Amino acid sequence: MQLPAPFHELDGQIAVELAGARALFTTRALGDVRAQHERLSKLTGARVVFARQVHGSDVATVSADGRASVEQADALVTAARAVAPMVLSADCLPIVIAAPGAVGVVHAGWRGLEAGVIARAVAQLRRLGAGGPLQAAIGPGAGVCCYEVGEEVHLRFRRRSQDFRRGANLDLKAIARVQLMEAGVAGVHDARLCTICGDPALTFSYRREGATTGRHGALAWIDQAHAAAPGLGSSPGPAPDHATGSGSHG
Repeated sequence: MQLPAPFHELDGQIAVELAGARALFTTRALGDVRAQHERLSKLTGARVVFARQVHGSDVATVSADGRASVEQADALVTAARAVAPMVLSADCLPIVIAAPGAVGVVHAGWRGLEAGVIARAVAQLRRLGAGGPLQAAIGPGAGVCCYEVGEEVHLRFRRRSQDFRRGANLDLKAIARVQLMEAGVAGVHDARLCTICGDPALTFSYRREGATTGRHGALAWIDQAHAAAPGLGSSPGPAPDHATGSGSHG
C-alpha cells in the first residue's frame, strides 16, 4: 500500500498520528467495520463509540464513560481519554480533526459538507478545550476522478463559494480542505485514495458495489504516549460501547 506521509500502513490498515492524537482508517482487510468493534477496541485500547449517521451536520460529544450526547450525528468529538469516536463510510469522506486536548471524527458527503458539519465539529472541539493548531486527515473517499453528481449539486456549492467541479464530477476533498482551512485548521493531510476506482481489495464503495457493500471506520483517540501500547493504543480498553449504528449510505 503506497501512502503519502504522514500516513503509514499498520497491519493492513491506514494509520496516522496528529497533534496529541492517533487515528486509524480501516480497510477491507479488516472486514466490514460494523462487525469489528470489539477487535478495534482491543487494537486501540479505547472504547469505540459511534452514532447513527444521516448526512447531516449534528455533532455528538462523547463523555469519558463512552456515551454520545446525541444518538444521531455525523461528527463525534471528545476530550476524554480511552474513548475512540468513530464514523463509518464507503465513499463519503472520513475526516479526523485533532489538537492537543481533544479529537474528532467527521462523516462528510456532499450533504454534510453543504450543511457545515466540518465547521460545527471544529467549533465543538474548541469548546472542549482543544489547544494549539488543529490538524486534519482525510481518509479514503470518493475522488473527483469518479464522483459524478447532478447539476443541482454543483450549483449548491457554486452559489456558496468557488466551483469544485471537473466536468460532471464534484471534488469532495477540495471542498473539505477549503472548509477545514476556513474553520481554522492549520494542516490538512490527504491519503489520496479514491474508494470508487481504487483497489477493490483495499476499499469498499457504495457506488461501485451497491447497498450491500461493507463500511470502513475512521476512528481517533487522544494519544497516551506515556503508557505501554499493545497495538495502536496505550492499554487494553473496555468493551466497545453499545452504539446506535449508522443509517448512512456511505
